[in-house]
Amino acid sequence: MASLLQIRDALALQGGAQAQQLSQQLATPLPLVEAMLQSLTAMGKVERIELDSSECLSGSCKSCPEGLACKTVIYRLKG
Repeated sequence: MASLLQIRDALALQGGAQAQQLSQQLATPLPLVEAMLQSLTAMGKVERIELDSSECLSGSCKSCPEGLACKTVIYRLKG
């Protein structure tokens, strides 16, 4: 199980990451990683960034019927 410090350190090393990436890297269940990221965000240590459809690789998210399903959220340290 990862700690808040390990999550913070992983973000510092990578510059930013998705919750799923951190979960796999730290061998920690995704719901726990998401909860820890929310805690770090509430403490003002981490910022949550939602990439909009203009940053979508295919550029067709606005017309996609599942447009929100592919929305990417990354976390990075506030700086």
